[in-house]
Amino acid sequence: MFARTFGATTLGVDGLIIDVEVDAAAGLPGFDIVGLADALVKEAKERVRTAIRNSGIQLRQEKVTVNLAPADVRKDSSGLDLPIAVGLLAAYGLVSAATLDKYLFAAELSLEGDCRGIRGILPMAVKAKEAGFQAIFVARDNVNEALLVEGLEVYALDNLQQLVQFLTGQERLLPAQPDVLTAAEPEFKDDFADVQGQFQAKRALEIAAAGGHNVLMVGPPGAGKTMLARRMSTILPPLIRDEALEVTKIYSIAGLLTGHGLIKERPFRSPHHTSSMTALIGGGSVPRPGEVTLAHHGVLFLDELPEFSKKALEVLREPLEDRQITVSRVHASVTFPSSFVLIASANPCPCGMAGSPDHTCQCTPYEIKRYTQKISGPLLDRIDIHIRVPQVKYEELSARKKAESSAQIRQRVVAAREIQLQRLAKYHLFCNAQMNHALLQKFCILEPQAQALLAQAFKSMKLSARSYDRIVKVARTIADLAGEENIMAVHIAEAIQLRNDKDFGL
Repeated sequence: MFARTFGATTLGVDGLIIDVEVDAAAGLPGFDIVGLADALVKEAKERVRTAIRNSGIQLRQEKVTVNLAPADVRKDSSGLDLPIAVGLLAAYGLVSAATLDKYLFAAELSLEGDCRGIRGILPMAVKAKEAGFQAIFVARDNVNEALLVEGLEVYALDNLQQLVQFLTGQERLLPAQPDVLTAAEPEFKDDFADVQGQFQAKRALEIAAAGGHNVLMVGPPGAGKTMLARRMSTILPPLIRDEALEVTKIYSIAGLLTGHGLIKERPFRSPHHTSSMTALIGGGSVPRPGEVTLAHHGVLFLDELPEFSKKALEVLREPLEDRQITVSRVHASVTFPSSFVLIASANPCPCGMAGSPDHTCQCTPYEIKRYTQKISGPLLDRIDIHIRVPQVKYEELSARKKAESSAQIRQRVVAAREIQLQRLAKYHLFCNAQMNHALLQKFCILEPQAQALLAQAFKSMKLSARSYDRIVKVARTIADLAGEENIMAVHIAEAIQLRNDKDFGL
C-alpha cells in the first residue's frame, strides 16, 4: 500500500518541504530509503522500526521503500524520522492517510519512541505556513520556536504513541499556546561609561553604529581596542521584528538557539584568529552558516586582524561588499545573508609600539611591512572607518567622572537610524552603509564647499571609486546624527579624518 506524508529540512537559511512517499508491498523483507539521503537520514530506518515496535505496534515483514522528494536535494535532517514513521504506519493501514496532507511532521525519534527536538524548526515552520499546511507536529523541545510563526497550529509531541492515538481518534490533542511574556529592554553587562578617554574612537563607533559602517582600529596593546569593540552592540538600535526573525532562523539552523522566543539582542561574534576560511564563511557537504552569517544584523569582531590567515581574510571581500555569501558544494549552492558591522583591531607592527611617542619600536622595516601587508588593499578599501587608538593617559584613567553611557549614545544612534529608515524604506534597506552608488547620488547632496573639499581629498589621497563612495556614506551618517538634510563641509572633513590609511603603514 502506498502513503504520503510531509516532512521538512533546511537549505541555506530557509525551510524545504520534503514529500515522504512510502510503499509497503509483499516481497522479500527490506527497508530502503532513496532520494539522496545522507547517512543521518539512512539511519532513520533503524530508529523508525525500533521506535514503532517499542510503541507497542507490530508490523508485518514486507518490502518497504521510502522516497524523499525532491530527489536532487541532499537531505541531512534527523527530523525526517517522524514523517517516515507516520508514512510507514499509513502504508500499513494503521492510521488514515486521508488527512495527512494538511499536516507537517518534524521530529527525531528515539529507540523508545520518544520525540526529540531538532535544529532548524523555525525556518521549517515558516515554510509550512507559506505552503498552506494547517498544522505542524514537533517535539516538545521545539514548541516555543515553532510558535513564533503566526497562523500555524503547533502540536507538541512527547512520543510516537501519542501521535498515533491522535491520528486514529483515540486521543485529543490541543494546539500549543505561546507564553505571554512582557517585552523587556535587553540588559548589557558592558557599558561605554566604563571606557575612560578614547573620545575619537568612541565617536567613530557611534558613527559606525548609526550608519552600519565597518571600522578598523589600530593601536598598541592595552589601548582598549577590544574593550571598545565589545561595547559596540550596546549602542546599536534594537532589532526590528523582521531582523529578529532572520537572526533567529539562522541560529535555529546552526543549533545555537537558546531560550524562548525571538532573539532580541543583536549578535556579537568574535572568532579566534586561528579560525579557518570555512569557519568564517560556512561550509560542509550541505553548507551550514559560518561566522559572517551568525553575525547577521549584528557585529563581527576580528581581534588581531593580521594574525588571521590571508586566505581567511580575503574571503571576507564578498560579504563586506554584497552583504551575502554564496557557498558552492557538489550537492548544493547556498546563499547566506551576511549584513554585519565589521569591527577589526590590529597593532601597528608585530611588537605593537610603532608610532608610539612613549615607547621604542623594536621591529625592522621589513617585519613591519610583512606584518601590515597581511591586510590587502582591496580588503582595507571595504572598511569605511580607519582610526588610531592611542594609549590612554594617566589623567583620563584616574578621572572620577563617568564617561557618557551607552544608553545616551544609543539614543542618538536610534534617532539617526529612524531618519535612514524613512529615507530608504521603499528600497528595503536599513542604514546608509547599504546604499549603492545610484542611491548615493540621490540622497547624498553635497554643499558646494563640501564638494570642493572632497575633490581636493580625492586627488591628494589618491582615493579609489569605492573609497569615494564610503567617505560620502560616512558623511551622510554624520549629517544624520547632526539632523542636517544636506552634507556640509564639516561632515566631509570628519569623514575624511576617519579614513586615514597611513595609520596602518599603507
